[in-house]
Amino acid sequence: MQITTPVTEALNRYLDLSSLELKVTAQNMANVDTPGYRTEGFDFAAEMSHSLDRMNSSESGSMSAASLPPVHPGAVEGLLERPDGNNVSMDREGMKMAEAQLQFRSGVELLKHVFTRELDAIRSEEHTSELQS
Repeated sequence: MQITTPVTEALNRYLDLSSLELKVTAQNMANVDTPGYRTEGFDFAAEMSHSLDRMNSSESGSMSAASLPPVHPGAVEGLLERPDGNNVSMDREGMKMAEAQLQFRSGVELLKHVFTRELDAIRSEEHTSELQS
């Protein structure tokens, strides 16, 4: 039995986007010495905001995070290019990695908190039922 709420669906999307950001950043770092490689990325905050808007405006009011369209990272503009055409900056990627890790950890902690509250409510209900018996 799977129980989802709008909050858990939003946190699911948040974790998915954080995970994608980690993957894209790792890919950029792995290609730091690949001639002609162009840094890829996406705007995490804009994608999360867009996802929340879509989930809230769906007919049922709670679209599944899994049914949202996938995010396709694109080329990051405005970065300095080396003579070999590569524009990966390890400083930038290190900061993006740290940010994505923090976002992912925060999302996990928020999800733990939500599930702890739900379990506490269930236990409270069970305890109340036992007292009434």
